Amino acid sequence: MTKSLKVLLLLPFTVFGFASLSYAAPDAETAYIFNSFSFLVHGFLVMLMAAGFCMLETGLVRAKNAVVQCAKNIGLYSIAGIMFAVVGYNLMYMDVSGWIGTLSIWGPSDELKTFGGENDATYSSGSDWWFQMVFCATAASIVSGAVAERVKLKAFFVFVVLLCGFIYPIQGFWNWGSGFLNAAGYSDFAGSGTVHLAGAACALAAAIFIGPRLGKYSSDGKVNKLYGANIPIAALGTFILWLGWFGFNGGSQLAVNDASNANAVAQVFLNTNMAAGGGVIACLLVSRIFFGKTNIIYALNGAISGLVAITAAPDTPTGYEATLIGAIGGLLCYGSLVFLEQVLKIDDPVGAISAHGTAGIFGVMVVPFTNEGATFGAQALGVVSIIVWGFVLTYAFLFLINMISPVRSSDEIQKKGLDSEEIGIEAYPEFK
Repeated sequence: MTKSLKVLLLLPFTVFGFASLSYAAPDAETAYIFNSFSFLVHGFLVMLMAAGFCMLETGLVRAKNAVVQCAKNIGLYSIAGIMFAVVGYNLMYMDVSGWIGTLSIWGPSDELKTFGGENDATYSSGSDWWFQMVFCATAASIVSGAVAERVKLKAFFVFVVLLCGFIYPIQGFWNWGSGFLNAAGYSDFAGSGTVHLAGAACALAAAIFIGPRLGKYSSDGKVNKLYGANIPIAALGTFILWLGWFGFNGGSQLAVNDASNANAVAQVFLNTNMAAGGGVIACLLVSRIFFGKTNIIYALNGAISGLVAITAAPDTPTGYEATLIGAIGGLLCYGSLVFLEQVLKIDDPVGAISAHGTAGIFGVMVVPFTNEGATFGAQALGVVSIIVWGFVLTYAFLFLINMISPVRSSDEIQKKGLDSEEIGIEAYPEFK
């Protein structure tokens, strides 16, 4: 074969880049566009989780309280967005040092995250705000389910203002804003601790402060089952949460500007799905063994707890390791549900404290097994700090709110249902 013929045959491959096995680095503007777009799209998926929480909670409460749960979820999401703009984002990320950031209103010009700006940004400021905001809303959603069927709507919304404006952003800075946990070596890729455990710690304090639902426990301590009105809706909510979680974990890679980051996001997606599946299967098996029946409620919480468990490190395990992590997270959630309800007498209608808290602790503490850069000491410091901060602040805020206006609905309103008192509309009027 002549030299000219060889050149001719190789020409198409050279033109289209197939002759080289190396990946060409994109130019700076293209990388900026892809990174910003990643934040936006993954943020859309995380926002979808708001619908997931709404449907899950609505399905697991009784019919007479379903509409209030819808109102709580659309309200808390709206409050989260406003408070994160007014004060939350800057407390978490702007001019931070030591323990807290800047008490000021966020604006796109604050960080000059525009292409070609002073900071030579790799993504837009607005896309970053959007992605971080939906994480904040997720933390508030966790509390909503744990206090369902007995918290007053007005009191709950006041608390969400404080949670999204101060409680969540300040502890979020400790890790993701280069605070003391970050300096100590604490590792939490997408927020098993920073988001889920933080929300669960607040939920635990709120559930204890408000007390159990009327009729949940008999005078002799016997546990009475108060079954949800619409399990199919709860299952739909779980599937929506599962879908949204790909944005939660995948977007936390923080970049898709080259092939290595794209591959990393793909691995995160795989591990996220495997962990959820592991949690479901584990809970299905356990419920069958102990009860002789398949408990769908445990299975739904198994999916969520598996997702929570893998969120601290969805990037480092293999798919099979992720499945095991999710399965253990599901089993721990199962045990926690039973312990809280039957031993501690803490009423959590949707299992949020166990699914996000217990599984969140496990997710944080298991990170060193797959991430050589993490240490058990730093992970434990993060767990304790997040729990203490969320629990103490929540209890204190609710105490102050309660001094002004009762946080808990009266026994009479609970008997009738919160929908009639708070909303005036029934969820299922045709089924009376």
